[in-house]
Amino acid sequence: MKGKKIKYGIMGGTFDPIHIGHLVVAEEVRDKFELDKVIFVPSGTPPHKKPSLVTKAKHRYMMTLLATITNPDFEVSSIEIDRKGVTYTIDTIKAFKEKFNNVEFYFITGADAIMEITTWKSTEELLKICNFVAVSRPGFKASNMEKQISMLEQRYNAKIHTMVIPALEISSTDIRNRIKEDRPVKYLLPESIEQYIKKNGLYK
Repeated sequence: MKGKKIKYGIMGGTFDPIHIGHLVVAEEVRDKFELDKVIFVPSGTPPHKKPSLVTKAKHRYMMTLLATITNPDFEVSSIEIDRKGVTYTIDTIKAFKEKFNNVEFYFITGADAIMEITTWKSTEELLKICNFVAVSRPGFKASNMEKQISMLEQRYNAKIHTMVIPALEISSTDIRNRIKEDRPVKYLLPESIEQYIKKNGLYK
């Protein structure tokens, strides 16, 4: 539609493995904010995790591709995996803004990440060039987050939205533990991902 603002969601994460919760979050945010698409960005070498504790990038990238392939509004980018060294969100957003002209970006992240965002690289610049959507599970104590968001809005003129999504009860950590303990993971993640994990012997 002529004159319509183009809006992309950026869904960052290790996706180790990607699960139903990630997909529900992305679709819910896409629908609520009328995003034209959501780009999943598997992290390369995140600054807050030891590389030895994260599954190889090629597996996480392949699982993200498989999980999103049936949704025409989802895409996967290898931008952080292809970048050498520690990867930072500010560099990713700036690269997307350079690639896609006149697009408004919405970075989708967990509410807990918003509480720590002042420790991220170039926080002020990041909050000025990108909207944020902070998603939380039911029962999450929002009072501290509301104070944090109010502070960020006043200090940096940040645009931070919040959403509560039940499917966030699912976690990659729980899935990895279940696989290690030979417990079922069916319906927690797409069947194609379950099969990929079995075929490649991941998380054992």
